[in-house]
Amino acid sequence: MSDTQTQIENRPPSVAALFLERVAATPDAEAYRYPVPPATGQGPDDWRSLSWAQSADRVYAIAAGLTELGIEPEQRVALSSSTRVEWILADLGIMCAGGATTTIYPQTNADESAFILADSESRVLIAENAAQVAKAVEKRAELPELTRVVVIDPAGVPEGDDWVITLAELEKRGAAYLEQHPQLIKERVAAIAEDQLATLIYTSGTTGRPKGVRLPHDNWSYMAKAIAATGLLGPDDVQYLWLPLAHVFGKVLTSGQIETGHITAVDGRVDKIIENLPVVRPTYMAAVPRIFEKVYNGVAAKAREGGAAKYKIFQWAAEIAREYAKAEQDNFRHTGNRSVPFGLAAKHKVADTLVYAKIREAFGGRLRACVSGSAALAPEIGYFFAGAGVHVLEGYGLTESSAASFVNPGEAYRTGTVGKPLPGTEVRIADDGEILLRGPGIMQGYHKLPEKTAEVLESDGWFHTGDIGELSPDGYLRITDRKKDLIKTSGGKYVAPAEVEGQFKAVCPYVSNILVHGADRNYCTALISLDEIAIEEWAKENGLEGRPYAEIVAAPQTVEMVDGYVQQLNAGLQRWQTIKKFRLLPRDLDVEHGEITPSLKLKRPVVEREYKGLIDEMYAGAREK
Repeated sequence: MSDTQTQIENRPPSVAALFLERVAATPDAEAYRYPVPPATGQGPDDWRSLSWAQSADRVYAIAAGLTELGIEPEQRVALSSSTRVEWILADLGIMCAGGATTTIYPQTNADESAFILADSESRVLIAENAAQVAKAVEKRAELPELTRVVVIDPAGVPEGDDWVITLAELEKRGAAYLEQHPQLIKERVAAIAEDQLATLIYTSGTTGRPKGVRLPHDNWSYMAKAIAATGLLGPDDVQYLWLPLAHVFGKVLTSGQIETGHITAVDGRVDKIIENLPVVRPTYMAAVPRIFEKVYNGVAAKAREGGAAKYKIFQWAAEIAREYAKAEQDNFRHTGNRSVPFGLAAKHKVADTLVYAKIREAFGGRLRACVSGSAALAPEIGYFFAGAGVHVLEGYGLTESSAASFVNPGEAYRTGTVGKPLPGTEVRIADDGEILLRGPGIMQGYHKLPEKTAEVLESDGWFHTGDIGELSPDGYLRITDRKKDLIKTSGGKYVAPAEVEGQFKAVCPYVSNILVHGADRNYCTALISLDEIAIEEWAKENGLEGRPYAEIVAAPQTVEMVDGYVQQLNAGLQRWQTIKKFRLLPRDLDVEHGEITPSLKLKRPVVEREYKGLIDEMYAGAREK
């Protein structure tokens, strides 16, 4: 048995235990960086640091404060906040108290928040600010189990209600409690069993109520060890963490960091990513495909603004990047080295000076690797970044598998695949192409839903992912689609919408979201929303300057421009996959309208329901088979 396998099998029962080990091993090393906005509201943020020992002081105070509030092992403490350092400290505090964290997205409305709080029987809610507190106050009568609300940022929270206390007050009370009970944390952490509930994450279902996914302590302990075993991260890395921590993809990154001991810079403000990257200068970052699409489209649109010559150079450089990345990866697969033909290397060097170096600089100049997950990344965009020296390693997992089941190996990564299983995770492909997983990362089941659990989890531990995929002879997985998202046209042909949508995103620099429709129809159509910033820049050059978004997308010249890209897409598709008609949406899809999830995944049924009129219009008069 290898050392890696031994380490994964002989893991401690919880991340809380790993945290205690990390603090003991490197107390003075930097753990977290976080931004403090200037008091005036003007100018750059001031970035501050916490060492592991300083983090532990706060984590233990939160744990003791929750214990004093009466939190017993496995009792739920809900966390409704955007990504910030206090989210991580609170989550670790809940785990060190032996409790279980219920995660709630801050965008969740009051009704759904109340459902999650009631269904999870959460005793305490840690809320980010006045807006999150207000939701709990509004539904207080429906939440008899909820004994206390703890607010991180109390600005604007009405005073005088002792149901609500501040996080600072909780930590103060916890520190006093620890003085009376100095062994409390050690005792609580030592008592945690591996199968004890650590986290309840409610999946943002596309239909009906969300389901609570039960993830025990051992899931996170396994993930921490398995991520470290991939060798992707080392103690000298700097990770930039902006993903929603209420989502399993963001949450798993906090476990991996504790095992590895590297620095994590935490800031969940998506509008600050471009500004933060040159300040944080990360060596590693995880993101969702939408971020890479936005960067790619932004670079393309900027080149276009610079005039025809500049745009031509960008298009040439983009093709060279893809050609270079494909040649490099093919050669590595067959020979183990990354050399490319001399002529291509020479062109790549010129393109690097003109285009790629600026892209790497925009990411902070030190980025070794990005991990992309949560949805499929269009291979053409993946190859572009690979050729430009920004290595995007696709990974794969679900809430039900604690997020990280597959990831591309650093050196041997293959664009268009999600890599190989993490050490300790098994995979097999069912007869119908569905991906089945088994291993220590798989959930215990859905909270209070045994029938739903039985639908996806077999008695021998195999979990049905609902995704369709193929395994290469040497173990690389390629996801082809969601089982339930595959379209069958009325002519009996299967279409994978995600594949067509991904290809369009690589072709059209103005697209934000696209939904391909065609189930039981005799041709495919698409609903397309455009990126507001990119299309406004285009509008300036095309006689539409100053018009609102809805007017720009309704203009004949915009429809004509997008039609050109649709024809370009169709040229590379099979006849039955081609987009025969499309409609531009009057606004972009967003989380607030429930059309995309907080991790930026498309909710197909919601969008199709919302824009049923436009879909019907595209098939009006068509002779269906």
